[in-house]
Amino acid sequence: MSFSALLPSTGYSGWVYLQRTADSQMSRLSADAAFRREEAHFREKIAGIDTAEELVADRQLLKVALGAFGLGADLPNVYFIRKVLEDGTLSVDALSTKLADKTYASLSSEFGFGDFATPRTKLSDFADGLIEKYRARRFEEAVGEQDESLRLALNADRELTALAKKSNSVDSKWYAILGNTALRKVFETAFSLPTSFGSIDLDQQLSVMKQKAEDLLGSEDPASLADESSREALIRRFLVMDETASLRQAQSQSGAVQLLSQTVSFLRDLRDN
Repeated sequence: MSFSALLPSTGYSGWVYLQRTADSQMSRLSADAAFRREEAHFREKIAGIDTAEELVADRQLLKVALGAFGLGADLPNVYFIRKVLEDGTLSVDALSTKLADKTYASLSSEFGFGDFATPRTKLSDFADGLIEKYRARRFEEAVGEQDESLRLALNADRELTALAKKSNSVDSKWYAILGNTALRKVFETAFSLPTSFGSIDLDQQLSVMKQKAEDLLGSEDPASLADESSREALIRRFLVMDETASLRQAQSQSGAVQLLSQTVSFLRDLRDN
């Protein structure tokens, strides 16, 4: 795909620019020739797909299906994806319910091959919804090719908008966040949590997340992130903390290089004298 996102700056200023230009950039993506071919193929073929086997057999369809959930790297893993889709999400033995990354459960639920006698591919608006998700993910990937932190910010804005509106309990929402690699990264960075945080007991992680959210965002309930200003506060904090960490790392590396240079110079002087 020839589309490339326009991104003149990084960090929070880059985020502000993306917010201002998102509609025009998405229009450019929709007009991209490669994207239009993928969209046309998906619209033409998806209603005729009755099984997971048929879906994974069409690489172009599968590319859009996986891309809509950020799972493009799994395109070669056809047998694994077929199993995820065929098992559905309603059975206690379903593969997707056992995976730490709940994105696979979302994929399986979206298509409904293992959950319903008639898959959701037969719905009249199915193609529209899936292509819209694919377009959003493709734009995020294009941004991520230049700045991974801004990709995570875009992903968080979209995912949290949907998650906040669900009727799940507060704890269920947090478990969904902890089970989503990209969202977890945003919260851990925004809340200044150590890299070892993910290794502690899951219930402890939940408790820490709720307390941090209460302290820094004003509510322990992710439902509060349905409010645009609340999401903006989280994303701004994430980007600022991420930039701060990157600056500290760069300074540390610079200091180490300088110290090494001084040591080499000192040893050279000793040798020469």
